[in-house]
Amino acid sequence: MKKVLILSDTHIPARAKQLPKILLDACEEADLILHAGDWQNLDVFFELSAYTETIGVAGNVDPWEIVDRFGKKKIVTVENLKIGIVHGDGTGKTTEQRAVEAFAEDEVDLIVFGHSHIPLMKEINGVTLFNPGSPTDKRRQPQYSFGLLEVGEKWTVQHIFFDKE
Repeated sequence: MKKVLILSDTHIPARAKQLPKILLDACEEADLILHAGDWQNLDVFFELSAYTETIGVAGNVDPWEIVDRFGKKKIVTVENLKIGIVHGDGTGKTTEQRAVEAFAEDEVDLIVFGHSHIPLMKEINGVTLFNPGSPTDKRRQPQYSFGLLEVGEKWTVQHIFFDKE
């Protein structure tokens, strides 16, 4: 069983000085970390990469070196699960609609996106949409959050909700 942590919108150091302990504890168990953009700083990538392989995309507030390193869209395969990753920013339509459109021409099972900081999990036309929310900037949400994807013969994805430490 592979454990994949799903993050977005860490916004360090603008919204938080560091990643929360509950998230770092989860990183110790992870086989892979996916980040859907708005890192704000490459230090977040280096910190996460110290735990395990970290793959991500750039968000709308990320500087050029993050855009250059990660690009704006990726498809990653974990076991037989095809995962599309995109930040979801843009104009017109909702964040969710932009995320779906980004993979309209691709065969994916799961679309991971961020931008809105609003945790979401739903299925559209057999594809699961998943926004992990933010572990550092919950905005108007009741709790901070990130995602945990477990992939084996079957796969499950869920939100991990928590309060400030």
